[in-house]
Amino acid sequence: MFNDIGALELLTLGVLAVLVFGPDKLPKLIQDVTRTVRKIREFSDSAKEDIRSELGPQFKDFEFEDLNPKTFVRKQLMDGNDDLGLKEIRESFDLRKELADVTDAVNGRPAAAADSANSASTGAAGAAASGLAKTGDTSPDLLKKAPSAAQPERPPFDADAT
Repeated sequence: MFNDIGALELLTLGVLAVLVFGPDKLPKLIQDVTRTVRKIREFSDSAKEDIRSELGPQFKDFEFEDLNPKTFVRKQLMDGNDDLGLKEIRESFDLRKELADVTDAVNGRPAAAADSANSASTGAAGAAASGLAKTGDTSPDLLKKAPSAAQPERPPFDADAT
């Protein structure tokens, strides 16, 4: 909660506290605030222990942080067990290749030039695809773009028309 407070903000808060409460009352105020925070922490810890003791031995490893939806999703999806095959799906997306394909389509470069430009940037996926092509496999290569017909030339851009 307070992880993003810098030194300048703390200094500003300190100067403001001295100006508002005065140097005489400030030490007493700091003691009162720390005592209150300590009591709140003790109260929450005792409440957590009461809940754990009431739940019984089945929930001895129960953590209250797991009730936070972000923590729950992170624990279920990003944990070591990959029952859903999410790791395989994540690894199947080659973002660099997809971005290069989009860039080539926007710039109007032909697929052959794009493939030769991308061959240096592709890693194991490119090597595996070329390995399939060399073995004489007749199935179409899904990693390469299908050859497209020549695109008609675009009309010149007119800044006044927009």
